[in-house]
Amino acid sequence: MARYTGPVCKLCRREGDKLFLKGERCYTDKCPVVRRNYPPGQHGQGRKKISEYGVQLRAKQRARRYYGVLEGQFRHYYELAERQQGVTGENLLRILESRLDNVVYRLNWASSRPEARQLVRHGHYTVNGKRVNIPSFRVKPGDVVAIAKKSLDSPKIQAVTEASGRPIPQWLDANKDTFEAKIVALPNRDQIDLDVAETLIVELYSK
Repeated sequence: MARYTGPVCKLCRREGDKLFLKGERCYTDKCPVVRRNYPPGQHGQGRKKISEYGVQLRAKQRARRYYGVLEGQFRHYYELAERQQGVTGENLLRILESRLDNVVYRLNWASSRPEARQLVRHGHYTVNGKRVNIPSFRVKPGDVVAIAKKSLDSPKIQAVTEASGRPIPQWLDANKDTFEAKIVALPNRDQIDLDVAETLIVELYSK
C-alpha cells in the first residue's frame, strides 16, 4: 500500500502546527515547528493571502496528514462517510479514528501514528485473537485489540508500553496488565482531540 516517505517534519511546518508524527521528538525543543515556525521552502517566510479554497484545502491536508492517509483513500473515506446517516464530517473523523493504526496509537502502544502503522505491518497486534497486519483495518464496537503474545518480549514493544503515555480516550477500555483493549463504541466528535475543521473538508468535497 502506498504511503508518504518524505520528511514528516516538513508536513508539520507546512500546517503550522505539531501533527505529532515523530513521537517523543515532537515534545522537545528539537521539534522543527518550534525552531522554524514557518512553511518550508524558499518562499516559506513570505506573506501570502489565502483564498477560501486555500483554507478548505489546508483543513483537508491537515486531517489527512494527522492520520497518514493519502488522497485517494481519504476521498474514499469521505464518500463512505457521506453515505452514512448523521453528520458527514463527524462520520469521516469516526472512520479515521477506527483505523487499527490509530487505535494502537491511542492506546499508547506506539509513540506516533507512523510508528503504529509500521508496528501493525510487522504483525505485533491482534484483533479478536487474530493477527492483523493491515494498518487501515477498521475496528468496530465490541472488538478486542491486543498486543500479540509473541511480541511482548520485543524490545521495541516493551519500550513503547513502558513510556509515559497520553490519556486513553473513553471509547477504549484498556487493560494495562493484559495489554488488551475493548472497543466500547466509536468516538463522538467531542472525544476526538484533534484540531480539525471537518466542516471545511465537507465544503471542499461538496463543490
